[in-house]
Amino acid sequence: MAASKRSKGAKGKQEAGAGGDRTVATNRRARYDYEISETYEAGIALVGSEVKSLRAGNVQLQDAYARVEDGEVWLHGMHVEPYEFAGKYVPDPDRKRKLLLHRGEIDELVGVTAQTGVTLVPMRLYFKRGLAKLELGVGRGKRRYDKRRTIAERDAAREAERAIKERSWR
Repeated sequence: MAASKRSKGAKGKQEAGAGGDRTVATNRRARYDYEISETYEAGIALVGSEVKSLRAGNVQLQDAYARVEDGEVWLHGMHVEPYEFAGKYVPDPDRKRKLLLHRGEIDELVGVTAQTGVTLVPMRLYFKRGLAKLELGVGRGKRRYDKRRTIAERDAAREAERAIKERSWR
């Protein structure tokens, strides 16, 4: 009987791990303000108490951006609230954090960001197999008329869905 409990527990852990990502924060304005062409998955170099704070969901990606500096990618502007039960060492909540990418990906980003008007935008922060990951998008800023078109398309899709739903009820 004890063996069956263990196998169920192990199965539950596998399902939770295989279930995928646990999203902590999303940058909802990213797709509205930028036209995202590519996305990259990057790890983040964090301090222990920052990980605890991320797991609690105390993070803001709103004004964050990434930059390639001296062959490394750094995340600027991500605010991580200090963990309330941390000891004496509490890192600066707005410090820049190193993003962990493969050398080939960094070289691609160097080439892409050399173009004018291209920005590295953090899209989503999540945990994958216990590790903090950041979905990084390569974005070009949208013009005002592009934003209006996005809103119009979203409204049209919403209206069409309502009409289909109404029609199916009758």
